[in-house]
Amino acid sequence: MKISHIALGAAMLAAASPALADTSETFAEATPETESEQDPERTIIVTGERAANEAEERASQTPGGTDVVTYDEYADKSLVSLRDALAFSPGVYLQPRYGQEVRISIRGSGLSRGFHMRGLTLLQDGVPINLADDNGDFQELEPIFFEYLEVYRGANALRFGSGTLGGAVNGVTPTGQSASGLYLRGDAGSFDMYRGLVSYGVESGPGDAWAAISYDTSEGDRDHAKRSSLRFHGNVGLQVADNIENRFYASVNSIDQEIPGALNLATVLTAPETGNFANDQARDIDSIRLQNRTRFSFGDGRLDIGGFINAKSLYHPIFQVLDYKSTDRGIYARFDYATGPFELTLGGETRFGETDAKRFVNINGQRGAPTFDADQRAATSNIYGEVRFRPVAPLQLIAGAIYADGFREQRLLFNSFAGGAVDITGRADFDGFSPKFGVLFEANEAIQLFANYSRSVEFPGFAEVAQIASFVNLDPQRAWTAEIGTRGRAGILEWDLAAYRADIDGELLQFNVGPDIPASTFNAGETYHQGIEAALSIDLTPWARLRQIYTYSDFRFEDDPQYGDNRLPVVPEHVYRAELRLGTDGLHIAPNVEWVPDGPFADYDNSLQVDGYALVGFTAGATLTDGIDLFVDARNLFDRKAVGDISAAITATPASAIFYPVERRAVFGGVRARF
Repeated sequence: MKISHIALGAAMLAAASPALADTSETFAEATPETESEQDPERTIIVTGERAANEAEERASQTPGGTDVVTYDEYADKSLVSLRDALAFSPGVYLQPRYGQEVRISIRGSGLSRGFHMRGLTLLQDGVPINLADDNGDFQELEPIFFEYLEVYRGANALRFGSGTLGGAVNGVTPTGQSASGLYLRGDAGSFDMYRGLVSYGVESGPGDAWAAISYDTSEGDRDHAKRSSLRFHGNVGLQVADNIENRFYASVNSIDQEIPGALNLATVLTAPETGNFANDQARDIDSIRLQNRTRFSFGDGRLDIGGFINAKSLYHPIFQVLDYKSTDRGIYARFDYATGPFELTLGGETRFGETDAKRFVNINGQRGAPTFDADQRAATSNIYGEVRFRPVAPLQLIAGAIYADGFREQRLLFNSFAGGAVDITGRADFDGFSPKFGVLFEANEAIQLFANYSRSVEFPGFAEVAQIASFVNLDPQRAWTAEIGTRGRAGILEWDLAAYRADIDGELLQFNVGPDIPASTFNAGETYHQGIEAALSIDLTPWARLRQIYTYSDFRFEDDPQYGDNRLPVVPEHVYRAELRLGTDGLHIAPNVEWVPDGPFADYDNSLQVDGYALVGFTAGATLTDGIDLFVDARNLFDRKAVGDISAAITATPASAIFYPVERRAVFGGVRARF
């Protein structure tokens, strides 16, 4: 019996976005009466810090790579994309392409995907942003809204119902309890960038509410890279009874983005402002997402159940005009129980989606003659469980597993690439079981050692199986990953260090097949991803702090008949970032550097490797009065010209139009105010 049937028949214990279980409960408990009678600004700080601290405590009980990034850590940046929020999260590779488009990868997830993302579970307030086929538009995650982000790398994301190679990223927004009052933010800067945020939170009796609206516009740092977005997010909570709490969330996005296109190597290095934008390419997204969660608390346990619906319209003139309208919906549940030395988590989720997928000849960004029409249906479901046991106080043993299944089905109504084929149905069914074993040893109150061994299974989405001329039944990508590491604090040092190796069978890889034809996907044979994810913070003095991250990525084919032991392209072997923060909360400056000693290969043949680079910038901030702050964000001060990202090819040459430049020199500034 397939898991989707199990999930429906299990009356809500099938389905889960566990982070919801881990977000709002902190707010429901965060503001006792004694605090609410004090200064409102102090209440905001206390509740927000408590929520993040509890998230960090949960992360610290995971035997593997995790990170919690609070808003304060990136508040001085102009927040365009997830890159600006997670630049100092170890192991997270985020490379800007243009506007809000970035390449996001953890441990080589979705390595060659040059658009959207794969191999990661992205969530907002615990509910997946991923569509039912596991593809997703991370542009819908607005970092300016978040109170903090949770990053769980690899199989450590089991608590989020994720069985992917990369893991999960969950953005947590405030509530009326954690962020009461009015908050304003305005940014402006290079390339006619303007950005504003207004949010307001209120709490009254058993209920609270929080809402925010943001607007962003920019001409972009390249020709034909103009963007604009208008976004809303809000939630309403009600304490129905002493042990029952309900919270409703709503998000609305309207995002327009011109696409400047990829360049050849010479143009990137001499004129990166150039655009390659034939046919007025763009990506416009309109979406609305509604979600609800009800929590039942009793004794030593807690049960969360809920559901969500996401309606999206994508108008995407590229090689053709893609005009997609989709609706995705799902249910989730999670049960947590703790008694004595035992802790138990059980949960699951199920997501169903339908897409009306139409394509047209692209005539300067407008629809021409129809070329493709299909009804696409997808489902992805899972159930998972994890047991944690402490035989002695310093030692914790963890065992868990996730079982997932799903299908991708396309009824082709018309396809000019396949000779006008009509009424053809293609379908692919998948399932996979992924166990996990881990151990966590607390050497003392401040130092931990951990290790885990786990399996991951990733199903292909429509971007992989629904290729240009036919429906291709690809295999799932499967991997076994071993990880060891340590985290802790000693004196002025604080660290997070993990080493991993993933042996992958059937890795889903993409490559460009022509200037007017998008990437195709294939299952590789055996590949491996191994590397190091390191973060080190040094409190040099009470007014000087150095934070650093280093990522080592060794991703290769293994005895491949065509590519031998070649390196996989796109991600560089070494990435180092550092920031030295000098000053106090009242006045500070933080110079920063990003250094890539050697650039990555551009192709599977390893015939072309791009050069490395170093980018220097700084952020600064000052408090004018209590609750009002100014900030500055300066990037690429020396206007370095280099390749930032690549669309992988079989064999690349300098003339190949597959390269994207790093961000150009820019300066942004703004003001934050809370009343």
